[in-house]
Amino acid sequence: MIDRGKRNLLGVLIDAVDYDAACARILDAARDSRAFGASALAVHGVMIGVEDAEYRYRLNHLELVVPDGQPVRWGLNMLHKVKLPDRVYGPELTLRVCRLMAECSLPIYLYGSRPEVLDRLRENLPRKCPGLEIAGAQPSRFRRLSVAEKEEVVQRIVSSGARLLLAGLGCPRQEVFAYEMCQALSMPVLAVGAAFDFHAGTLVQAPRWMGRVGLEWLFRLSREPARLARRYLLLNPIYLMLLSTQLLGLRSFEVTSSGEPPGEVSYG
Repeated sequence: MIDRGKRNLLGVLIDAVDYDAACARILDAARDSRAFGASALAVHGVMIGVEDAEYRYRLNHLELVVPDGQPVRWGLNMLHKVKLPDRVYGPELTLRVCRLMAECSLPIYLYGSRPEVLDRLRENLPRKCPGLEIAGAQPSRFRRLSVAEKEEVVQRIVSSGARLLLAGLGCPRQEVFAYEMCQALSMPVLAVGAAFDFHAGTLVQAPRWMGRVGLEWLFRLSREPARLARRYLLLNPIYLMLLSTQLLGLRSFEVTSSGEPPGEVSYG
């Protein structure tokens, strides 16, 4: 089990952990009914954190931010010599956490995506994680929530008896959601991005070898070029350039984690 704490990557605090450590921390919070915001962050999320100080503040106040992409793991290893053997891939983390929740008879709740995706996910997850209880599911409204709507969401999730919330709202909305909702829910809120679509079977995952060598982005770009072109063709090279400046000591990146918190912008 590897847990070497939070490390500064372009001003974003990423936890230098492996799967076992990440799962253990999430499960402990679920058992204790403790507020715990978590996200699996790839280059896209790191770069939004670089550009947006309020988003960076929220990321840096989550209890756990794991290196979802290989370039994020490489960055941690080069900058901080943490020797992580692998990334902590969001869809795989989702399955491992759900299996542990099933073993402990702790129910989960699904929030986000579209009704048809949630329907298929509710069928597929228990097949992949035998014994898993899904206490409820609610699709995204794809907009900001009013105060009354946020209270209704909190009440519905709490009254379901769930001990863990999986949020599939896409980056950066899901990290904002995790930051704002975990305290009200008193349970782990794990932002898992495309894991909903992958495990529902509505998106095809890249071959494992592409994930191992850091080419998953190329596979996803080939499937959704219009939506993902800017994310990968622009942000990836900028990430590598900024990482080089931090590695060479040419630039320092401020960790925005103190001061007044940003106002609430609850997405749902």
